[in-house]
Amino acid sequence: MARSVPGVLASFEHIDAACDAIQALRAQGRQDFTVYSAAPSHELEDALGITTSPVRLFTLIGGITGVCAGLGMTYWMSLDWPLLVGGKPIATVPPYVVFLFELMVLLGSLSTVAGVVILSLRRPTTGLAYDPKFSDDRIGIFVPCPAAEVGGVERMFRDAGSVEVRHAA
Repeated sequence: MARSVPGVLASFEHIDAACDAIQALRAQGRQDFTVYSAAPSHELEDALGITTSPVRLFTLIGGITGVCAGLGMTYWMSLDWPLLVGGKPIATVPPYVVFLFELMVLLGSLSTVAGVVILSLRRPTTGLAYDPKFSDDRIGIFVPCPAAEVGGVERMFRDAGSVEVRHAA
């Protein structure tokens, strides 16, 4: 059984109130909180300070690897089994463009999936408080904190417009 993390769980009905709470948490210097939302939101991403996703680096590396692997493989196969057809050069790029594109798309998409999985498993989520309403119509924020800091965090959530605040032990 997973050990629960002590902290404060707040529920918000409006995105503006959740963004205000996130900005207040960041102003206090807290970076270790978790935000739950049923759908992606640009307002939440801006409040969290998320600019770009690191998954796109996985996609770029996979795409470049696909193009290089396709070019190397087709060039090597052409030189290994040369077929002279009408005096044309044995190894040229134009006939291989479709194959290079297909390998770029294949390895880029597979590495994107791998990047999502790797980056999702990087942060443990076991033991964090959660409410099923966060998958429907509410926005949730969980702040792990010791019992001595609970009162201040709870007060800050209520001032920001939280509908419900609970203590997770």
